[in-house]
Amino acid sequence: MLAADPGASIAAIAAEAGVDRRTVYRRFPSREELLAAIYAARLDAVEQAIADARLREAPVTVALHRYVENIIEVNRTWPVDLARMLADEESRRRRDASVAEVDAFLQRATGEGLLRSDLPQGWVAALLPEIMRLVARQVPDLAAGPAADLVVDTLLRGIGSP
Repeated sequence: MLAADPGASIAAIAAEAGVDRRTVYRRFPSREELLAAIYAARLDAVEQAIADARLREAPVTVALHRYVENIIEVNRTWPVDLARMLADEESRRRRDASVAEVDAFLQRATGEGLLRSDLPQGWVAALLPEIMRLVARQVPDLAAGPAADLVVDTLLRGIGSP
């Protein structure tokens, strides 16, 4: 709900969740605390998705597919306004650490020849999250596995090694 309407009231959020707004206020005394909890949950899920993908150990094609599939699930489960989330310093710090993990993996994938090395610095790192967000939003009925297939195929056909 907050992804669609970042200004949604606590009353509207409670109604969508099927609880009384007082129940929400008991757990989250302010809207800001509710948003902070949502951001923390999303970041926890992203960190777990990265860990589960085994970006440092698994073969690059396997790790890429696992990562993409996991992040599509995160994007569908925790759709948030990323700009608003990143306004929070702690959220930004945690996201930056996750981005560094993925960047190191993408460098590994390039070094192993999966991705082209002649692209501008940071191009793949900027493109991949956008493709994942698009698939999560534009093809919501596609299961995460086939959605990941679509993302990886799109990524590799566009910027994969010949």
